[in-house]
Amino acid sequence: MAWAILTLAGLLEIVWALALKESNGFTRLWPSVIGIFFSALSFVLLTFALRDVPVGTGYAVWVGIGAAGVVVAGLVTGETASAARIACIVAIIGGVVGLRLLEA
Repeated sequence: MAWAILTLAGLLEIVWALALKESNGFTRLWPSVIGIFFSALSFVLLTFALRDVPVGTGYAVWVGIGAAGVVVAGLVTGETASAARIACIVAIIGGVVGLRLLEA
């Protein structure tokens, strides 16, 4: 269950990062509210997951899911894709999967 919660926390990190980008430095109300709300929820879920997952592993997985997800979202919305960038995303995802498999 802790890994499901950790995964959800990582996915919510993607939401809040994208919302904060859209908030334009907290000058737009709703993206700001969404970003702050999902940020808090993501942190709360991370805290619950860390009850059963080691902190180093949990934090790395949480950040990895968020970082890779935000990069993928950027690529989907038109950011420049390169072979090197794709390789780095694959490395992040591979690291997250590896941490999960080693923890099992």
